[in-house]
Amino acid sequence: MTDTTTPTSTDETPVDPVARVLERAAAHSGVRVFGAAQALQNEAAFSRTDTDGEQWDREERAALRRVPGLSTELEDVSEVEYRQLRLENVVIVGVHPQGEQEDAENSLRELAALAETAGAVVLDAVLQRRPHPDPATYLGRGKAQELRDLVAALGADTVIADTELAPSQRRALEDVVKVKVIDRTTVILDIFSQHAKSREGKAQVELAQLEYLLPRLRGWGDSMSRQAGGQVGAGGAGMGSRGPGETKIELDRRRIRTKMALLRRQIRDFAPARDAKRAERKRNTIPSVAIAGYTNAGKSSLLNRLTSAGVLVENALFATLDATVRRAEAADGRVYTLTDTVGFVRNLPHQLVEAFRSTLEEVGDADVIVHVVDAAHPDPAAQLQTVRDVIGDVGARDITEIVVFNKADLVDDDTRMVLRGLEPRALFASSRTGEGIAELRAAIEAALPLPAVEVRALVPYDRGDLVSAAHESGHIVSQTHEAAGTALHAHVSERLAAELAPFAV
Repeated sequence: MTDTTTPTSTDETPVDPVARVLERAAAHSGVRVFGAAQALQNEAAFSRTDTDGEQWDREERAALRRVPGLSTELEDVSEVEYRQLRLENVVIVGVHPQGEQEDAENSLRELAALAETAGAVVLDAVLQRRPHPDPATYLGRGKAQELRDLVAALGADTVIADTELAPSQRRALEDVVKVKVIDRTTVILDIFSQHAKSREGKAQVELAQLEYLLPRLRGWGDSMSRQAGGQVGAGGAGMGSRGPGETKIELDRRRIRTKMALLRRQIRDFAPARDAKRAERKRNTIPSVAIAGYTNAGKSSLLNRLTSAGVLVENALFATLDATVRRAEAADGRVYTLTDTVGFVRNLPHQLVEAFRSTLEEVGDADVIVHVVDAAHPDPAAQLQTVRDVIGDVGARDITEIVVFNKADLVDDDTRMVLRGLEPRALFASSRTGEGIAELRAAIEAALPLPAVEVRALVPYDRGDLVSAAHESGHIVSQTHEAAGTALHAHVSERLAAELAPFAV
């Protein structure tokens, strides 16, 4: 029997709930002791810096934070604006074949962190070794019965499977364990729905949710049907009208498809404004740098450290969903943009990849990709491969990539040597301490593409606006002041080259 009491720490350091769960999982057959979970950074090591700004968005996000031991019933109608939701108690389960136990453990750690981010308390974990998941109940029949007893003993509300379950598997497992069963995709979609803030982000999340829901609708027999027929006097349409009609589940499917079509049109309608901004940047030859990487690798913290953008920073998976573009200036005066993008995760649901394709376009259209990796993660190689797979999906394999191992202050020299073996040319940085930020900024500036046209011009002093534009959007090779004007040798855009043409020398 699993000990359901909450262990307390002897010092003031908080107990990591994910690590606690995975350690307690050793009490069950088929489950081995896991190491400390690293999917979420330890709160003792997580801190915000002056570059993160005031973080006003955190208050709004925490307004409906789930809390333990709180009733979901309102005591007074005036409390409705301050309602908090009770934490859901969950048990997580996974299946892995022979020889893939370490990878399965890392995946289960990540699932536990996803559940914590979604607002749940992970009570226990079950990991079964078998060649293939059971086509009926995902777990084998005996392990499913054992899971039912575990759920009853712990008083869990929900079981979360570390895969995308088929509708029949979910229903069959629910029939055995007698509580709600969801899968990894459902948890990720729930986190996205909590964190989406912009109109486009909310539309993308809703579209992904509906695409996931459509094949999983359940009907409840004839009582839910909408069939025509019956006697005229009893309210029916009489002869000639008796037919199969439209059942309730068919009606729901039609409504979902209609809503999905509407959402796709809305997302397409957002594209012209985004494309216009991107075209204006290209017309002015403003290079773009996309910050991509695994979720919770520290992309937003790095953007704040590079630009003092003040975007939201949180020790949670998928804290950032909406692309944030900020202006930056190179040492030679050139202007470029830095874009914070949505994080990736292993087995990212294809519905989300499709729905967020417009956001991922920022990566595909960038001139440079800063690929951020969590140096303290137990499996950085898997992070690298996962992100590169998604980068390939959006057609960005040929774009210049700068790999940065973030959170370098949390790793020792031996770990750095291992990481250097993974990526010999990678940089090490810490958005918390500022280590390596100057080197990263210099690497970004060196990778920025030069404007297309090389010009030599003697610009009159009354056309200082052209010299200023060359400094802002071009690359100055040399500049001297002469009696007739400013002698300029620079790489500039075709548009600015045309304006400088009358003064060419």
